[in-house]
Amino acid sequence: MTLQGKHAFITGGGTGIGLAIARAFAKEGASVTITGRRQEVLDEVAGEGITGLAMDVRDEADVVAKVASSVEARGPVQICVANAGVAEGRAVHKTSMEFWRNMMATNLDGAFLTIRECLTSMRPTGWGRVITIASMAGVRGLQGAACYSASKHGMIGLTRSLAEDYLGQPFTFNAICPGYVDTPIVTRNTASISERAGISADAARDIMINSNRHKRLIEPEEIAAAAMWLVGPGSQSVNGQTIEIAGGQM
Repeated sequence: MTLQGKHAFITGGGTGIGLAIARAFAKEGASVTITGRRQEVLDEVAGEGITGLAMDVRDEADVVAKVASSVEARGPVQICVANAGVAEGRAVHKTSMEFWRNMMATNLDGAFLTIRECLTSMRPTGWGRVITIASMAGVRGLQGAACYSASKHGMIGLTRSLAEDYLGQPFTFNAICPGYVDTPIVTRNTASISERAGISADAARDIMINSNRHKRLIEPEEIAAAAMWLVGPGSQSVNGQTIEIAGGQM
């Protein structure tokens, strides 16, 4: 397959899943824009068809401006990957409104704004693929992480509704729902779980590993392979779906 001539826009593309997807797309010839809040992180991984653009998905004006500038520089977005997110667990009775709003603003509002702006340039092209990076928590809920789970359930609802809106048109909308992936988020959560539960870092990491049905962390490249399939030939009838990647039934 080739993505030559396609412009892919990926939020949270400086590390982890987003970066793996960006590299996979660029390898197949796509012109890739990756975003994140820190330009220096993006600059470290840019090159070989990948351009970094600092953007805060929580800021509507920033999203509008940055998507427009990327379209001006690299053409209409035909592949949109809403990947930027915050992943942190907290009991409901310990969840402040500030914590709740930041989670929703990043995970759900950010996906909405990114997709909305990308669709503006995508629709006239007659072809497009939108992928949201949700989570197993968006499918079944995650103990001790009600806020995070609610944000990911919202992402899946957004994805499914958009698929219904564009049925029969040459655009698809799908959600990838990974289990625990070996990314910096797992590293940060290891310290957080260890502190909250009063257990060792190894024990905290084992909790996440054992939550995946095959008892290992998922590689970011496994998620990128699923994204490649969703933008490639033969996937045009896959629409409004949750692609669960967690080593077994969730």
